[in-house]
Amino acid sequence: MVETTSYSMEDLLEIMGKLRNPDGGCPWDLEQTFASIAPYTIEEAYEVDEAIRDNDMASLRDELGDLLFQTVFHAQMAREKEAFTFDDVVQSISDKMVRRHPHVFADASERDADTQVKAWEEQKAEERAKKAAQSNRAVSALDGVSMALPALMRAVKLQNRAARVGFDWPSVMPVIDKIQEEAGELAEAYETSVSNTAIREEYGDLLFVIANLGRHINADPEECLRAANAKFTKRFHGVEAKLAKLGKTPADSDLQEMDALWDTVKREE
Repeated sequence: MVETTSYSMEDLLEIMGKLRNPDGGCPWDLEQTFASIAPYTIEEAYEVDEAIRDNDMASLRDELGDLLFQTVFHAQMAREKEAFTFDDVVQSISDKMVRRHPHVFADASERDADTQVKAWEEQKAEERAKKAAQSNRAVSALDGVSMALPALMRAVKLQNRAARVGFDWPSVMPVIDKIQEEAGELAEAYETSVSNTAIREEYGDLLFVIANLGRHINADPEECLRAANAKFTKRFHGVEAKLAKLGKTPADSDLQEMDALWDTVKREE
């Protein structure tokens, strides 16, 4: 049996330090910056999400390790710039969790889940107000919604923030009416051959309102689109399989034939 080396958090930090050591470190790791590593950090978070969706605990263990390594990588680069260390990162998140859970770590009264969510949001609002004051600017209800989020996710978060201060449609039907209005404006822009910029703007408006509809019907746009992607993939694979039985590929077929096979695949589901 091959012995497995047992590593600690301190060992991982040391490994990262060696990778970034100009004297004998890894050339690729030494070339990286916060900006160049950021896409990998986002990718690793999505791979964690995928492992969870697949209920694959072995993959989840590995992907969480990859995500942790991203944190260690950023912390090492910050240490080199004398900005902060990994211990500072641990201190920061620990302080935040204790501060946001006074019912657990202090003398505040016990809370149910809904009360805790409300208190959590109040804490975050206070933190955003403090950051705004430190930057000598007015606080906004939209502060703290990251620009780096996927666009649909960010749209929902922006809409939720606006809704908290009363800027929201009162029910579902006005949102659906707005979708029809935006679709009409997109069609008009396309039919009148205005600039591509204007067409893209109208398309963006339509997507934004569709995201808002998701909020009002309690449906996460990202989740719904992910499910639609999976359904499309499954059905298209079905079309390819049926073409293969005919000795064809999609490139050998035409739209009419593939449409007919698509309908057959749907009926067989």
